[in-house]
Amino acid sequence: MPIFSIAQARRIALAAQGFGRPRPSGAVTLRHVQQVIDRVAQFQIDSVNVAVRAHYMPLFSRLGDYDPALLDRASERAPRRLFEYWGHAACLIDVSLQPAFRMAMRRRAGRERDALGRILDTKPDLLERVLADVAQGGPLSARQIENAEERRKDQWGWNWSEAKHVLEYLFDSGTVAVASRNSAFERCYDLAERVVPAAVLDQPDPTDDESYDTLVTRSANALGIADLKALTDYFYLRGPAARASVTRLEASGVLEPVGVAGLPQQFWLAAGARRPRRLAGQALIAPFDTLVHHRPRVWELFGVHYRIGIYTPAAQRDYGYYVYLFLADDELVARVDLKAERSRGVLQVQSAWLEPDAEPRRSEVASRLRDELRLMGEWLGLDAVAVADRGTLARDLAAVC
Repeated sequence: MPIFSIAQARRIALAAQGFGRPRPSGAVTLRHVQQVIDRVAQFQIDSVNVAVRAHYMPLFSRLGDYDPALLDRASERAPRRLFEYWGHAACLIDVSLQPAFRMAMRRRAGRERDALGRILDTKPDLLERVLADVAQGGPLSARQIENAEERRKDQWGWNWSEAKHVLEYLFDSGTVAVASRNSAFERCYDLAERVVPAAVLDQPDPTDDESYDTLVTRSANALGIADLKALTDYFYLRGPAARASVTRLEASGVLEPVGVAGLPQQFWLAAGARRPRRLAGQALIAPFDTLVHHRPRVWELFGVHYRIGIYTPAAQRDYGYYVYLFLADDELVARVDLKAERSRGVLQVQSAWLEPDAEPRRSEVASRLRDELRLMGEWLGLDAVAVADRGTLARDLAAVC
C-alpha cells in the first residue's frame, strides 16, 4: 500500500481543492466559476456578513478579484449551475448532484412529517394553501406569504413560524426549492420545477447505493486524499451505507487505499488525483471553506488547530470573532480576524497571528499577507487596510501595510 508523507498528502489535498494554480490573468468568467464548482462541488452559506458572506469567499480564494454577480447568476438564474440544499451544512451545491440528494429529501420528509402533523392537525389545509401561494406568486419568502394573507383579510390567519415551518418542510422534501435570497438574506421559495433545470429534474431517481457512490466519489475528488471521516463528512453522510460505498468504490478502482506517515487511520486516494511536488500561491481561507470545514483534517494535514470565534463568548476567544487562515504555498502560516468597515472604506485587521511553525518566514508572511489583504480590500470596494495592534504578527503586518 502506498504511503505518503504528510507534506505530500497536504499538497494533494490543496491541488484537489483548486489551489496551486495561477489565478486568471484577465477577467474572471462563468467558465472559471464552473471550474471551481467542478472541483469543490459546494459553497457553504452563512448569514454572518462581518467581512463578506461565506459563499462568496471560496471563489475569491481560488480566482482572485471576481464579480460576485457571477455566483449570483450561477445560483439564481436559469439554467442554474448551483442549487441550495443541505450538504455538510446549508450550501450552494453543484446542480448535477440534485438527483443524488433526492435520497436525503425522502428521508427528511419522512422525519419531519410528524412535526408538521402537529400544525396540520389544527389547520389541515395549510400545506396546500402555502404551496398554492408559491405556485401562484413565487418566488416568495415566508414573510411575503404572511403579508399576502393579511392584505387579503380572508381569515387564513396562520402565524409566520407556521408558514415558515411548512415552507421548510416543502424545501427539505424537494417540492419547493430556493430560487434566491433577498436583501434580508431570507430564502425565497419557488416550485422545484421552476428552479432546478429540467434536464436534471427529469433524471430518474437513483438508488440509495447509487446516490452514496455519486456523493462519496465527488467527496474524494474534492479532497484528493482523505480518511473515512473526511470522505463521509464532506456531504454529511452517515452510517454503514456510507462505509459500504467506500468499499464498493475501492473495489471498482475509484478509491485507492493508501497510508499517511504518522497518522494511524486508513486513507484513500481519489483516482486521477494530482500529486504535485510543490505548490505556489497564496490565499485567505474563510472559516467555512471546503478546504478547512472538517477541522480534524486541518490539524492532521496542516498542524493547525482551527476554531471559528463567532460561537465563543468574546472573553474566551483566542484569536478573534471571524478568523481567516492564510495559505502561503502549501502551508497555513497565519490567521487574521477581519472586518469590512464599509462606512470608512477600510478592511480592518482586528488581530493578526503567525503560526508557530512559520516563525522562520515571518517577514515573508507579513509581506505576502499584506498583498492578499489589499487584493481582498479592492475586491470588496474598500480603500485601505488597517491593522490593529493585537496578535503575534500585528506589528510586522502594520509595518508593511
